[in-house]
Amino acid sequence: MSQPQNQPDNQPESQLDAVAAELGPGGDLAPEADAAGYQRRMARRKEVQQQRVGERNLEKGLVLVFTGDGKGKTTAALGLALRTLGHGEQVAVVQFIKGGWQPGEAKALELFGESLHWHALGEGFTWETQDRDRDRMLVQRAWERSLTYLADANRKLVVLDEVNVALKLGYLGIDQVLEGLDLRPELTHVALTGRGAPAPLLERADLVTEMKMVRHPFREQGVKAQRGIEF
Repeated sequence: MSQPQNQPDNQPESQLDAVAAELGPGGDLAPEADAAGYQRRMARRKEVQQQRVGERNLEKGLVLVFTGDGKGKTTAALGLALRTLGHGEQVAVVQFIKGGWQPGEAKALELFGESLHWHALGEGFTWETQDRDRDRMLVQRAWERSLTYLADANRKLVVLDEVNVALKLGYLGIDQVLEGLDLRPELTHVALTGRGAPAPLLERADLVTEMKMVRHPFREQGVKAQRGIEF
């Protein structure tokens, strides 16, 4: 691997990204065996990174989608909630399917008082409720509550937990959700979680993370849902 040549500092962002990729993250991935050569590479990498960061100065409310068949979608969204609360901002969490139990996150985040509004408006999985009409009614009720938060400039982050599942089941329309997203003030973020996020939502999103299941203890070892891990 040849060492990249220095590039002009006014090059387009796409070229800076390419230079950063060529320089690499360092460590044992760098080809230089000598300390001086490694230091030169990393100094150039820092210079490029500073320019990349400096040129990306747009601030906006983001649509963040966490989907896929792997575990961690709600956990990722609630990590954002904790981070936002830590900065002194207000957060709302609306859970569309879950609601048959109080998760550990809800108990822990009670410490933030009125900065966090948490609503578990479902009654559990479809095989537990066994009432399609009631499930649909509860989802629509949860959506109406969500709209009040999406339009509230005081809420920096709105988490719509398992809303993707509600969409997949047909209890909520994608047009409803897309129109609701348009209600947000300019700097309000919204995180939408759940398997099977539909294509129009993925196209609308600013960030999409797909959780991929590689191994799961419930399926492969018969391990039950445990406090602190699943709820």
